[in-house]
Amino acid sequence: MSDEQKLSHVEHVKIASRGLRGKIAKVVADDSIEKFDEDDEQLTKFHGFYQGYNRDTATPRKKQGLDKEWEMMLRTKLPGGRIKAEQYLALDILAEKFSNETLRVTSRQGLQFHCVLKGDIHPLIQEINEAMMTTLGGCGDVVRNVMAVPSPLKIAAYKEIEDMAQIISDATLPTTTGYHEMWVEGKKYEPATPRPEDAQDREGENVRWEKTDDVDPLYGTQWMPRKFKIAIAVPEDNTVDALTNDVGLIAIYDDNGVQGYNVYIGGGFGMKHNNADTYPRVATALGYVDSADVLDACKAVIKFQRDHGDRGDRQHARLKYVVEENGMEFCTEKIEEYFGKKFAPIKDFGKLEVKNHLGWQEQGDGNCYLGVPVTSGRIKDTPEFQMRKAFRQLAHKFDKPMILMPTEDVIFCDIKESEKAEIEKILRDNHVELAEDHLPVELWAMSCVALPTCGKALTEGERARVPIISTVTETLKKHGLEQERMAVRITGCPNGCSRPYVGDIGIVGRAPNLYAMYIGGDFEGTRLNHKVADMVKVDQIGNFLEPFFVAFKNERTNDNEGFGDFCERIGEDRRKELAASSGAAKKL
Repeated sequence: MSDEQKLSHVEHVKIASRGLRGKIAKVVADDSIEKFDEDDEQLTKFHGFYQGYNRDTATPRKKQGLDKEWEMMLRTKLPGGRIKAEQYLALDILAEKFSNETLRVTSRQGLQFHCVLKGDIHPLIQEINEAMMTTLGGCGDVVRNVMAVPSPLKIAAYKEIEDMAQIISDATLPTTTGYHEMWVEGKKYEPATPRPEDAQDREGENVRWEKTDDVDPLYGTQWMPRKFKIAIAVPEDNTVDALTNDVGLIAIYDDNGVQGYNVYIGGGFGMKHNNADTYPRVATALGYVDSADVLDACKAVIKFQRDHGDRGDRQHARLKYVVEENGMEFCTEKIEEYFGKKFAPIKDFGKLEVKNHLGWQEQGDGNCYLGVPVTSGRIKDTPEFQMRKAFRQLAHKFDKPMILMPTEDVIFCDIKESEKAEIEKILRDNHVELAEDHLPVELWAMSCVALPTCGKALTEGERARVPIISTVTETLKKHGLEQERMAVRITGCPNGCSRPYVGDIGIVGRAPNLYAMYIGGDFEGTRLNHKVADMVKVDQIGNFLEPFFVAFKNERTNDNEGFGDFCERIGEDRRKELAASSGAAKKL
């Protein structure tokens, strides 16, 4: 937007940030400062971390006259979820030193550290970089972690896709040198250029400027209007939910490798309850490009959104709104101007599918891989099971590459037949449950972190996952449906980090212990579901879903019709009837 008066406050913060520096280094170096101010809090996201506080203790501490317990969530950027055993071990050690002794697999194939204190941020980021990883762009208004099909299948196309995720990630990293100055080189806050004598900071003290950068060649001086997400899928495996991204790429390949990509734009999930101007959206087909052109195609879409996204209203700043409100004809024309060529028509590939990667799977080269379910992505040790210990032992002993899955689970790759028994024994000895220990609905469930560390959470997410899925499972068992494959996605707020709006069932935080219910997405991630209740108490979710399960059992077309497809087919009136029939909803 050219009119500066229309820019949001965050846009002004970015412009004035001197290459995302702000006062971050100054605050990090000063132990007397407990937290970053609101402006720097916007900039720390670009460096990979959010500032928050322990929401469990905030109210009791307030009553005692104490400040909140301020802490950070820090996110690594791991394109395609690929990570070497030695890198994983480095992060495991850092989790012990600097966080709450857990690692959290994200729904975008990254790893998160929680409950990090301000004084530990610098050594944590520095040591992550020493292990040849980065946090730059893990959050913030830039291209986030690039997702890719999680399969380690040894065919040419899959290796090319893995490489392309890294290529796109490298090409879209911010070019600011501020990140390396602060976190890698460890430079202290040393202002370099005198500021005019009459210029004062907000405290009224004369200050000096630090070094700044040249304009970022991709992002300019203002970066993106909001976060920008890219994912790569293949027709037989859309585990990444490619169509929920700003750019979704579907690789078209043959035995010789990837020939090109179908490009889809304008997917995204962030929304607000009771605000019809915000909404989830599935991406729309833009066109097909040859493999050699896909990076330039992605950059063209990024530049289009950079220049056309809403910088006045951050709730309306994602690409999905530009596409929805301007139409594909306008968007295609403008993107092709940035691209410098026309997009070819979309290539037909049939129907998108989702592959099950959990359990033992053939890798295609005589070796196997093992997908281990990780409840809510939380790798931790408890009195009941020691998953962190088990994963650490596997990484030490076998040195196998790992893949973090979009379903928040973990794959161990390149396992020889002779190693399988010992690997499984290590997991069993540490009481880690494997795929065969779970029903399908348990394996395919996802949840966001939510309370107590997420500032946006309206209610529980991760901590409610087990009780919610348990009640759903018991209801399915009651009607002989426990072997049905369905995706249940739970979030503590409507921002949709666990992608609830394309699941068979979306359970979205509405208020403390209350959830909005969404029904009828498809398992393959190509269709939005429908809101069928505004408020259902957490302990009533099973009762609310029961009429839907009964109807599904009795009225489905055949055994191949999935639950989400059934709920889509029966139409709005029947969904409303079923939603009301149990009386379990506090508000429809």
